[in-house]
Amino acid sequence: MLMKPLRFIGSSLDDLRNFPDEARRAAGFELRAIQNGLKPSDWRPMPAVGHGVREIHIRVLGEWRVIYAATCREVVFVLHSFQKKT
Repeated sequence: MLMKPLRFIGSSLDDLRNFPDEARRAAGFELRAIQNGLKPSDWRPMPAVGHGVREIHIRVLGEWRVIYAATCREVVFVLHSFQKKT
């Protein structure tokens, strides 16, 4: 199985780059797993956003989230990256 490429939508890549180093590395580890057809270690489905959309939870130096969709065979879409504040 080939690793799926990531396609960042909107400002999701810039937002991810602004995560603290440790949180960014954790997000990268989780995204790499998804690219290889595996599930991230801590996630939940987000059906209100769309079919197959999921949210990765990263609990390093605060709460961070990465929203993605991997329903397409060829690519993983990273839709949003942000710090959870509430």
